[in-house]
Amino acid sequence: MSARTGQWETRLGLGVRREFNRYWSIKRQTILTPILETYLYISVFGAALGSRVGNLEGFDYIVFILPGLVMMSFALNAFENNASSLFQQRFMRAIDDQLASPLHNLELLGAYALGGLGRGAIIGGTVLLTASFLVDLPIADPLLLVWCFFAIGGFFALFGVLMGVIADTFDQISLYRSFILQPLIFIGGVFYSTSLLPEPFQTASQFNPVFYMINAVRHGFLGTSDVDPYLSLGIVSAGVVVLFGIVYWIFKTGYKLRF
Repeated sequence: MSARTGQWETRLGLGVRREFNRYWSIKRQTILTPILETYLYISVFGAALGSRVGNLEGFDYIVFILPGLVMMSFALNAFENNASSLFQQRFMRAIDDQLASPLHNLELLGAYALGGLGRGAIIGGTVLLTASFLVDLPIADPLLLVWCFFAIGGFFALFGVLMGVIADTFDQISLYRSFILQPLIFIGGVFYSTSLLPEPFQTASQFNPVFYMINAVRHGFLGTSDVDPYLSLGIVSAGVVVLFGIVYWIFKTGYKLRF
């Protein structure tokens, strides 16, 4: 390993540690709250509706919706961490020091992306671990599942950075989550199979990028999905590449990084 590579990894590690310390210092808000929120979804939709719905695609209803709930908690927290962190850095003018430092643009971008992935992994992993004590959740394709979470986490982490740059107030970040992301997730098939929808709603679902994410994760867990999982991963991966290009350009040019 060259000295230059070692310095790059050290600086990147410091950036990731800063992000980790930021959200761990307020863990009741950043960690415990979203976990409790997900458990409420499991209780309300899984326990209350499960007995009425019965089976979907040959699985108990609670088992069928759990992959989507794990993905939802993972994705929303990766997004929210980076959106709030980037906006906070802009608002406090701390981003000025970061841009003027010897850090490369890729190091700054990597620190934010990995920080968001870390928070999402903590939430999603905790939900998955505790849910495994409640229901027997299979893992049909572990390699596909790992690939899914890396791609989906990268997408939402980068999207969070982008929204943190675009937002002019903290309220706007909440609006992006409440009026863009959550509706897309809910109508993407977390709580149902889109094959049950009548036309034209079934076709309209295919224009929702979250539809492909949920189905890829569901296939990784259960081995069933409404669309080819590798097509889904291809679409998500293409989205990651596009977002990476946009966000890298922002860091390189400094567009809207300063108030």
